[in-house]
Amino acid sequence: MQRFARWHIWLGWLIGVPFLIWTISGLAMIARPIEETRGDHLRSAIERKIDPAQLAVPRVGEPILSAELIQKPEGPAWIVTTARGARYSYSALDGSLDAPMTQEKARLVAESAYRGDAALAEMRYFAPGEAPMDYRAGRAAWQARFADGTHVYVDDATGEVLALRTSWWRFYDFMWGLHIMDLQGREDMHHPVLILFAALGVAGSMLGCILLFRRRKSRVRTTI
Repeated sequence: MQRFARWHIWLGWLIGVPFLIWTISGLAMIARPIEETRGDHLRSAIERKIDPAQLAVPRVGEPILSAELIQKPEGPAWIVTTARGARYSYSALDGSLDAPMTQEKARLVAESAYRGDAALAEMRYFAPGEAPMDYRAGRAAWQARFADGTHVYVDDATGEVLALRTSWWRFYDFMWGLHIMDLQGREDMHHPVLILFAALGVAGSMLGCILLFRRRKSRVRTTI
């Protein structure tokens, strides 16, 4: 039994830090409503009505997988995904392919999607695979930085708003990386380090239960 007690103590020291990290990061992630973390209060949707009679079929010259109708600042548009995975934006009024995205067009999209009070501070372009940690997507995008720390990402190919990230979202994302012990990608919840410490935590808890049961049983015998 003394051997079990020593194992329990050493396991406690070994898994104490991960358990503390899990607890602190978990508390941080639930400190605010998830809607506030996602920046729902800063999102502005275009609510113009679309007359179905005015819609035109997109003039696509290849097989497509899907076509989604969305509203843009300049009017309704079809977001078309082709069979080879490419995405394009077509005018829903005449079916023509939209002009390539520019910094000015991306700025208009970002400002129309953001309803906060902060001023636009900077526009930056990120090539595929070069996006910062709070975007993490393989598509080229424009980043609109607002003075309050909000980042709005606009798809360079289609003009869609891909993401809206607040300062709190980035803190939440860092805590999530700590929670799953994956600070680099912040997505993998099935890796050896996490599995090892979780297994050690279970082993330590089981040893603690065994020791508690044995000690209680010993006390009962001593009393008798």
